[in-house]
Amino acid sequence: MEMQSTEDSKSPSQQIDEKIEELGDWRGQMLSKVRNLIKQVDPDVVEEWKWRGTPVWSHDGMICTGETYKNAVKMTFAKGASLDDPTHIFNSSLDGNTRRAIDFHEGDEVNEEALKKLISAAIALNKSSHKKSR
Repeated sequence: MEMQSTEDSKSPSQQIDEKIEELGDWRGQMLSKVRNLIKQVDPDVVEEWKWRGTPVWSHDGMICTGETYKNAVKMTFAKGASLDDPTHIFNSSLDGNTRRAIDFHEGDEVNEEALKKLISAAIALNKSSHKKSR
């Protein structure tokens, strides 16, 4: 099996690594932090690279995405509207019926415990939906 040096031959994890490095500022650090928290909660999480450059984390379905913008790193939970958010960590996309997001801005502190609970809840929701559909 010969390796091609095209974008397509890189694993999603390598592409996410490159994205973090490419950003080279607080957004890269924030994306890296969010990614590490997801992996702490779920070491078996599947990393994907979709929509021409968006990191996506999945387990029995999409958990969340990690989009980067000029002034924010947006973590969008695919089924966020169905998740319990007692600490009100969701601060974006609050009007939709399905998704919810967290916008992190430069200098923001991450409530790691609350975020880990949301990630766990998203995985549990995916697993329960996954079982029902089988």
